[in-house]
Amino acid sequence: MNSWGERFRLSLWGESHGEQIGVSIDGLPAGIALCEEDFEADLSRRRAGSAGTTPRYESDAPHIISGLFKGHTTGAPLTILFRNENTRSKDYSSLKSHPRPSHADFVAQQKYGGYNDYRGGGHFSGRVTLALVAAGVVAKKILGNTIDFTTDITHIGGCADKEQFTAIIAEAQREQDSVGGVVECCVNGIPTGWGEPFFDSAESLIAHLLFSVPAIKGVEFGSGFEAAAMRGSEHNDCIIEADGTTLTNHAGGIVGGITNGNELVVRAAVKPTASIAKEQMTYNFASGKVEPLAITGRHDTCIALRAAVVVEAAVAIALAELKLRA
Repeated sequence: MNSWGERFRLSLWGESHGEQIGVSIDGLPAGIALCEEDFEADLSRRRAGSAGTTPRYESDAPHIISGLFKGHTTGAPLTILFRNENTRSKDYSSLKSHPRPSHADFVAQQKYGGYNDYRGGGHFSGRVTLALVAAGVVAKKILGNTIDFTTDITHIGGCADKEQFTAIIAEAQREQDSVGGVVECCVNGIPTGWGEPFFDSAESLIAHLLFSVPAIKGVEFGSGFEAAAMRGSEHNDCIIEADGTTLTNHAGGIVGGITNGNELVVRAAVKPTASIAKEQMTYNFASGKVEPLAITGRHDTCIALRAAVVVEAAVAIALAELKLRA
């Protein structure tokens, strides 16, 4: 399924090298002020162009084709499309028989019997996250101005020293390789009481959206995996104010699946880009042998550079869903 949500329900559609990609959002309240210019700030954060990102440059101009009238949402499904303008499909012709390691090429072919669009990864491509970012912009409109997002890249290639990030990416690029990173998203202003115990907990919904993003391989809240090495007396967040403010925030703003009014802290691990020019030995289905594969085309050396706003969008969408359910 390519749809998610109960109250804020979105459907992603399109392929990396198809005519267009986009998102349809159902469940939006009527009367939300919205225009195409509202999307530019976040779309520009995802756009390629900086060192370490793909040479494929797209204008990423949003076109709102339904659900908006006289600058406000109508209550009908909102549909936003983006045209693909800079594709080079010939770069992917050999991958149908010689799939990329750790990419969706092989599993997509198996699942869809070879009918999938493999160009640029098709519907599995990070290109489709553009539509997710657009949905995040709409989600932030629902959340309102009292909820603030701060999203940052904390690690690249296992290094937390930001002064080294550029050099790490440049070294990987010289070696025709790639590196991953960690994105941290912090959200302030969330009221107490969003979320449910167990299956619809705040963590469950947020993690679901984050793991739907291509290249995300790990998610943690608050102290995350470090909590396993702590004692209860270290990890417990003592309440120091009547509004629920705590002395520490190891829980990351969620207790018992429900937001507690403190800052939401969530981190996502972004794997190294699977498509690399460095030669790898992997199975060729045409020859029936393990053979060298050197991937051509235009790919990010560090996809984490463009993933920060995607992580933020996923968190915003989950929070909009939680708000509408509250």
